[in-house]
Amino acid sequence: MNEALKKTGEMFKERRGERNLSLKEIETATSIRMNYLKAIEEGELFNLISPVYANGFTKQYAQFLGLDGNRILKEQAANLKGIKQDFAYGLGTLEVRPTPGQGMKWFPNFMWIAVGFVVISCAWFFAKYLGVIN
Repeated sequence: MNEALKKTGEMFKERRGERNLSLKEIETATSIRMNYLKAIEEGELFNLISPVYANGFTKQYAQFLGLDGNRILKEQAANLKGIKQDFAYGLGTLEVRPTPGQGMKWFPNFMWIAVGFVVISCAWFFAKYLGVIN
């Protein structure tokens, strides 16, 4: 674990304590999940999704606490670039799920065609009965 990131995290935790805010309150206000807020406070930014999220969440959290988010990012730039993520979401992991009624896609179309045929047939017989057509 990087000591500079841990020091920054302690600064965040201290500032949060000064403002008497819980992680849940900050999660609600910033829409950053609580486990990511904890990771920032513990200096464990490798637990975040990617370096881009680490930068964004750190900056947003800092600004929420009244700190200079841009300055913190500049100071931590080297540390944040060192974060390596195991991004395991590839095309090979996509799951294909069957949709409900997948085999019945033809049925609604068949019903509309049948109803249309019945309506046209009834109209033809009614017209024939009234003598409109021969």
